[in-house]
Amino acid sequence: MPKPSDPNAAALAELTDAVVRCRRCPRLVEWRERVAREKRAAFAEQDYWGKPLPGFGDPAARILVVGLAPAAHGGNRTGRIFTGDRSGDFLFAALHRAGLANQAVSLHRGDGLRLDSTYVAAVVRCAPPTNRPLPAERDNCLPYLAREIGLLRGLRAVLALGSFAWDGALRALGANGHRVAPKPAFGHGAEAPVGPFVLLGSYHPSQQNTFTGKLTPPMLDAVLARARAVAGL
Repeated sequence: MPKPSDPNAAALAELTDAVVRCRRCPRLVEWRERVAREKRAAFAEQDYWGKPLPGFGDPAARILVVGLAPAAHGGNRTGRIFTGDRSGDFLFAALHRAGLANQAVSLHRGDGLRLDSTYVAAVVRCAPPTNRPLPAERDNCLPYLAREIGLLRGLRAVLALGSFAWDGALRALGANGHRVAPKPAFGHGAEAPVGPFVLLGSYHPSQQNTFTGKLTPPMLDAVLARARAVAGL
């Protein structure tokens, strides 16, 4: 959560409240709440969050990391983006190695994790069935990402994790008046200037990618090092 002393804290807190209250997409509302009621056996004794997930991190961020959507039994359970699943384990370990997080693990909202110069968000804020949001659901959520980009006034680098996040980030940047044509192609290590920002691409840290070696720790470390350089860190 933003600290009260930060200049962007009040606006980010208002946006957080708006995200958490959102019920724009009936299919996603029904799914996230059903998952929170039925639970996975391993987490049967836990209270699931079961609501949309706001962004998380440093209000003075110079790097924005954008994912696809919360995992049903990850962020939808813990209440923090990329928290409580293998993708988050991989991502936050890399952020820690890059000096952008104070610890290598993200377990739950009260675990003491802090990000430095970095903010983490997603294109879609509710866990979608089979991890596949519909285009209309993406479009309903995009104003939240666009507002975050506008509020993070020190932002310089936007790191998209996967092609869905790459497309969503381009749309959100466009909503802030920063459009680029032709549309730059996504790829691991891809880089595109978009207005005052640089959009960077990385394969998503899903188990499908990390278990097969499509994305390795050194590969993500290299992209984060480039993000730091772009951000002037």
